[in-house]
Amino acid sequence: MSESSRSSSPQGRSAGPSWARWTARLVAWALGLLAAAAAAGAMLAAIALAVAYPNLPDIDGLTDYRPKLPMRVFSADGVLLGEFGEERRKFVPIEQIPAVMKHAVLAIEDARFYDHSGIDYKGMLRAALANFGSVGSQGASTITMQVARNFYLSSEKTLTRKIYEVLLALKIESLLSKDEILELYMNQIYLGQRAYGFAAAAEIYFGKDLKDISIAEAAMLAGLPKAPTAYNPIRNPPRARVRQQYIIDRMLDNGFITEEQHAAAKAEVLRYRQAAALPVHAEYVAETARQLIHNQYGEESYTRGLNVYTTIRSDEQAAAYRALRKGIMDYERRQWYRGPEGHVDLPKDPDQIDARVAEALVEHPDNDEVRAAVVLEVDPKKVVAMLADGQTVTVQGEGLRPAQSGLSPKAKPNIQIRVGSVIRVIDLGRAGWSITQLPEVEGAFVSLDPRTGQIRALVGGFDYAKNRFNHVTQAWRQPGSSFKPFIYSAALERGFTPATVVNDAPLFYDASTTGSKPWEPKNYDGTFDGPMSLRRALARSKNMVSIRILEAITPAYAQEWATRFGFDPERHPPYLTLALGAGSVTPLQMAAAYAVFANGGYRVPPSLITKVTDNRGRVLVEHAPAPLDESMRAIDPRNAFVMSSLLQEVTRSGTAARAQATLKRPDLFGKTGTTNDAMDAWFAGYQPQVVAVVWIGYDTPRKLGERETGGGLALPVWIDYMATALKGVPVSELDPPPGLVQVGGEWFYEEYAHGAGVTSLGMDSSPVPSSTPTPEEERRSILDLFRP
Repeated sequence: MSESSRSSSPQGRSAGPSWARWTARLVAWALGLLAAAAAAGAMLAAIALAVAYPNLPDIDGLTDYRPKLPMRVFSADGVLLGEFGEERRKFVPIEQIPAVMKHAVLAIEDARFYDHSGIDYKGMLRAALANFGSVGSQGASTITMQVARNFYLSSEKTLTRKIYEVLLALKIESLLSKDEILELYMNQIYLGQRAYGFAAAAEIYFGKDLKDISIAEAAMLAGLPKAPTAYNPIRNPPRARVRQQYIIDRMLDNGFITEEQHAAAKAEVLRYRQAAALPVHAEYVAETARQLIHNQYGEESYTRGLNVYTTIRSDEQAAAYRALRKGIMDYERRQWYRGPEGHVDLPKDPDQIDARVAEALVEHPDNDEVRAAVVLEVDPKKVVAMLADGQTVTVQGEGLRPAQSGLSPKAKPNIQIRVGSVIRVIDLGRAGWSITQLPEVEGAFVSLDPRTGQIRALVGGFDYAKNRFNHVTQAWRQPGSSFKPFIYSAALERGFTPATVVNDAPLFYDASTTGSKPWEPKNYDGTFDGPMSLRRALARSKNMVSIRILEAITPAYAQEWATRFGFDPERHPPYLTLALGAGSVTPLQMAAAYAVFANGGYRVPPSLITKVTDNRGRVLVEHAPAPLDESMRAIDPRNAFVMSSLLQEVTRSGTAARAQATLKRPDLFGKTGTTNDAMDAWFAGYQPQVVAVVWIGYDTPRKLGERETGGGLALPVWIDYMATALKGVPVSELDPPPGLVQVGGEWFYEEYAHGAGVTSLGMDSSPVPSSTPTPEEERRSILDLFRP
């Protein structure tokens, strides 16, 4: 019988061994390939380790971990505004941390902590399998890895960061004992409510020393590291309790507690420490104070336990913060909807939605009253969304208007609101919930006492966590029409009076005059009202009048005069555009400059710190305000009085008439400001006891909107703040200083009364433009047209 016939016989006796040999070869080949791949991977890992390990940061700070007393910043009335230091926690040695607290943490964070070498390979494999194909995720970070991350690494989720986390964990384990690592973790971790470490958390949440907490309390605290906001028992008791109950179960599973203790802990009703008053939002104040103290004491500022007392009044600071945020959010509701911040794939099981939302919104924390939410239901007439604390809100009616474009079925994918969208909502009280968005526009607010220069409130931006740039002290912006009072003040010294009549008529400057391109300035409303008094012209912010005045007194004289108020001459070039506020100022500069009018003509430098003490209360530095004297005089008291009279007209019948109408008092003075193309909105104003300045604009200058003005944007913020600052303050009446006379109901310098001063200007001509600039030229910055 042939070989072929044998192989095809019904019995197939030789087929089995042949197939077995082939299979064996295949398995051997596969195993060899896997072994080679494993070897290659191990070699690559070894190379990576050899290269990366020497570059890991020095961890001497862990081996010599000594808590240092922070610098604390207080308001004038003793409210804590901020803390600064390398350590801001109550340190407790590991031997003083009760076993119940350690067991609770180990049960939920790293049950095998004392068994692994810093990397829990079993845990990593389990997490990888659990995460495969899952919408959610399970972590595999050991306590050692978390220590590495908290001390040395950023929170970004990248492969490189994870590799360094693993390598650092191995290095830490090689240098520190397990107890030392656990001690670091339990004193370092952030647990919400301004608490760092479990000792501080026990005091803040339960008002107890750590040694006195129960199993149930320890389990509640142990649930916080994963997401301090989402599992905060004060803000979200139901969700926090679910996690606490799970941790109690884990403590039993790991043999840390008995069945009896387990049952008692699950049944225990927790009592929390009485919630303290809401913190004063003064992050920009605290940071400014920190910088001032650091300039004096250097790095010791953060270790000596210094107490820094500021001039800030906590009630006014809170009012300023709320007023500025409200003004910005009111503006934001008029802007185009830019779309959701992200998207979450929600589980089909309704019972799992709450946890998924909480996990997702960790990446989108609430911004005070601007809450993050995940959309659960959506149609053109209603949106139902869940907040981070598990609360479900319904938005309908007017509350949908700010996001109308995102609710259209034809909306572009990047702005469309759908189930799972991460959006922002805000509670408008009686008006209900409204969809909104985090603003791109910024703002600044500062107020001070014009008699002492002491700053009463300072808000450097919408949100310090989002943008730490302090717009009060660092933002150099064009002041627009809010600079006009300084031009008018200069004019008073050149014979002008409030009764001087100036022609509000068209002006045209050809290229030979400007040295560049033709310029035909306009009034904001595009109209010309002819002859009017200086008083009326300032109240209505007439550009043509300001330009004619500046031309008459000369830009060079006005530039020099402005330095009396603290302005930098190089930032205010001596061109006619100075009349329209084309220079550069900061809000703090403007506040100090308006204070000169408010205090009768004295230039007083702003101040923030009154006293510095050490941790035992001993006074190290004390700053008392200097009394006003003639060495501080910037302008004649007559000038300050007349300017206040003119600025009072602005708040009575001019562009800021809303001020007196709303606050129901006559002792208000100020000026609105809107720059060219409405890129900056200002209001600078005062009552004799308080000066306040508001600015709103984009960090990268762009138009706020065709109809947006200082009177519409900044003035309402000023009014809201003043309602608090002037509560119970009697109305002030200004006393005219010597050298003034009143004629026909108007104030005059004695030497310029009865027609001796400038009676009129620009009445003999009404220039008509010989050519009209193109729209492109008209939109160009006026300042550019006048640069040589």
